[in-house]
Amino acid sequence: QVQLVESGGGLVQPGGSLRLSCAASGSIFIIGAMGWYRQAPGKQRELVAVSDAGITHFADSAKGRFTISRDRVKNTAYLQMSSLKPEDTGVYYCYIRAGLGASWSEYWGQGTQVPVSS
Repeated sequence: QVQLVESGGGLVQPGGSLRLSCAASGSIFIIGAMGWYRQAPGKQRELVAVSDAGITHFADSAKGRFTISRDRVKNTAYLQMSSLKPEDTGVYYCYIRAGLGASWSEYWGQGTQVPVSS
């Protein structure tokens, strides 16, 4: 079993910053990809930033404002968000793709709320 524990969400004012953390634990062999998705109210879940095999994929809306980092020893990922806008509001989900050899699975955290509002 794999557990993803997210932290760092909460209300932030426009223009502010926030750092989300995601710690993975359990029966993890190798984490191939690790990152964050977001679901805004009334919208589908979308990619925010994912680090995969040394390459980071960003949503266009996140480029230049968000950075993602990974601590491979701690199996933890961080999403540093700055210059936040109201449209960044949503539930942020941690995501990993983990496995070994030919067997890989995707896992999701429970989500953490990030309301951006004054």
